[in-house]
Amino acid sequence: MSAPAAPLPHVILGAGGHARALMGVLAACGLPVRGCIAPACPAPADWPHADSPWLGDDAALDDLDPAQVLLVNGLGSVGATTLRHKVFAAARARGFDFPALVHPSAIVAAGVTLAKGAQIMAGAIVQPGVALGENVLLNTGCIVDHDGQIGAHSHIAPGVTLSGGVTLGTDVHIGTGATLIQGITVADGAIVGAGAVVTKDVPSAVTVVGNPARRI
Repeated sequence: MSAPAAPLPHVILGAGGHARALMGVLAACGLPVRGCIAPACPAPADWPHADSPWLGDDAALDDLDPAQVLLVNGLGSVGATTLRHKVFAAARARGFDFPALVHPSAIVAAGVTLAKGAQIMAGAIVQPGVALGENVLLNTGCIVDHDGQIGAHSHIAPGVTLSGGVTLGTDVHIGTGATLIQGITVADGAIVGAGAVVTKDVPSAVTVVGNPARRI
């Protein structure tokens, strides 16, 4: 019987805080990392991973074979909520693949579905019936309760609580520590501010803040 194939090396897009957090996820999962791609070479203090060096700016993708590496979206969404989407879509159009990643400390119920590039960070809790779209980011310690539907490219920030049956559209950003009550729908491109308490559905492309959350 032949030995199983070694996992493909991972290349992280970005070298900021979320990219460093993903280095921890990959290490915890025992997955190899070739390096990072970012607009400029990060300082050693910002990217203390000499064994996974800076590979160059975006042009470095031209030197990579999509069949020989896996990409990891290391971009957050602060200040540019659609940037993760644009980078993911551009790389996918060139034939690159993004694996779903789950930190070993996350609690993910059986039957949860993860599309390509979905990321579940340390301490997150994901309950039965949840479906995560492409490139979704469930950040540190968030809770997605039963039957939640999280649209592609949405970001659930640290400490968020989504009660059961919450539905998020595409490119939604839920800020740190926000709470959404059961059955809420947040439409495409909406932003829920940090600490907001959402008790009513949120229309597309608006921002809501406060307790109870109101449009601004």
